[in-house]
Amino acid sequence: MKTFLIAIVAAMCAAPAYAQVSAKWGTTDVRYPVEAGVEIKSASVNSAAAWRGERVNFQLLVSNGAADTEARYTFGSLRCGNSVIPATNVTGGFVQPVITDKFTGCGRHAVDAYGENLSTDRITGDSVTLLSANTSRGLWLTVQIPQDAAPGTYKGSVTVTTADKTIKRNYTVKVLNRTLPTPSEWRFHLDFWQNPYAVARVHNVELWSPEHFNLLRPYMKKLAAAGQKVITATLTHKPWNGQTYDPFGSMVTWVRKADGSWWYDFTIFDRWVEFMMDCGITKEITCFSMIPWNLSFRYYDQASDSHKEMKCAPGEAKYAEFWGGMLKAFSAHLKEKGWFDKTFISMDERSLSQMQAAIKVIKEYAPGMKISMAGNYHPEIESDIFDYCLDIEAYKHYTPELLARRRAEGKVSTYYTCCSAEYPNLFTFTNPADGEFIALEALVRNLDGYLRWAYNSWTVEPEKDSRFTAWPAGDTYVVYPFSLSSVRWERLVQGIQQFEKYKILMDEAQKSGNKSRVARLEKLLKGIDITKIAEESERMVNDFRNGLNKL
Repeated sequence: MKTFLIAIVAAMCAAPAYAQVSAKWGTTDVRYPVEAGVEIKSASVNSAAAWRGERVNFQLLVSNGAADTEARYTFGSLRCGNSVIPATNVTGGFVQPVITDKFTGCGRHAVDAYGENLSTDRITGDSVTLLSANTSRGLWLTVQIPQDAAPGTYKGSVTVTTADKTIKRNYTVKVLNRTLPTPSEWRFHLDFWQNPYAVARVHNVELWSPEHFNLLRPYMKKLAAAGQKVITATLTHKPWNGQTYDPFGSMVTWVRKADGSWWYDFTIFDRWVEFMMDCGITKEITCFSMIPWNLSFRYYDQASDSHKEMKCAPGEAKYAEFWGGMLKAFSAHLKEKGWFDKTFISMDERSLSQMQAAIKVIKEYAPGMKISMAGNYHPEIESDIFDYCLDIEAYKHYTPELLARRRAEGKVSTYYTCCSAEYPNLFTFTNPADGEFIALEALVRNLDGYLRWAYNSWTVEPEKDSRFTAWPAGDTYVVYPFSLSSVRWERLVQGIQQFEKYKILMDEAQKSGNKSRVARLEKLLKGIDITKIAEESERMVNDFRNGLNKL
């Protein structure tokens, strides 16, 4: 017997030391650092309220205090009596780190000029991750509430499994007796510029091949699910002078025939627009750019069987001649396709004199064509710009009277942020709550929505290093290869949903003459104060969301 006990003790001592893993509810307001272990202390949020059709987020903090181990998760269904939200409505994954830097403003610099830090941002779809000793991982959950869900409090769970233990954590979602419209019906005017060229490069497929379009689909469906309204198209080669790692080409082929006449091939443009509409993005087609940054236009010269460049500037006779023929042909083609009324000739951050000259050409050769612009405010041309987007530094020019008139005319008025604004913004080091704040700031300013210049203009290895040579890290993209989401993206969508809910509640209160409810909504909105964003963004957006759910 003694020998038997000694053998058991010896075997126990020889057994491997399994990792001591813990899991606790955290908050989506925190980018939990990787090298943290089990000592991280944070708010604990494992309940939420939501409208039917809304999606809500949670984050579980999984920490490992001993040896390396693999951690696996499974999401369960949510139940409320006999009502079920299936597990397939719960998506997410471990939040993995990418290399980031810090706010630097705009301007070219070496990639590593501002240091190297890690920021947890990329939400993987992998069900397994390696947890090294004394590290942590956020586990992100996004719960999509069906539009036909029965109201009530639903109980769900997430299970984390390692070699030696299984941890189950419960959470609840209170589904309210309100319904959020489908994203295609949302009023928020979301305009993230898409870069199909980056997708071809990262996935190593031929541009515009069937494989390319198949790979593009999940990215663009994700964008449509956020309420995207705009298709980004290019009429010229490198409209932004190749500022991104994957430069934009032209979706229209300009051909100067041997006899000196011009012919335009819209085949790629048509395929792109039809594809995007099939993904659910249908409101606008913005076409860049009559004023590219280097004022050089590529075309194919049939006589020399080569590509050539036309150098010309707005205001010059050859510019009007060069663009005049194309605009006539383009207008006729759009009318034949039934797209003329939703197509815009688009420019960004161009001077007043250039804009005035280009507008003159558009009016002469393509009467009735809409124009959009993102940039500074030019009162001289405001009435000509149907979709006007002002930088956050310039949006103060949107007076209540101007917005009321533009809205009555059916025009769109939005704002954008870029490398010049530290916050609110969508960099990989940005406070997660800022993503939600961005949409609420549009509410405060009574704007129609928000524009961001880069949905997926990726860096060399975007899943590893988000730094770029001209702007703060993450400025060039908000989703990752293989259509993986980010903390930034999920919080922005959450903010857009609050925008929609507020609009619905305010419309109802005003139509019914419920002055008390109008006053409560107005008071709630006054709590969103951009002057306090550096210190209080989390509190402001959470107070606003919670307040809406009580109305």
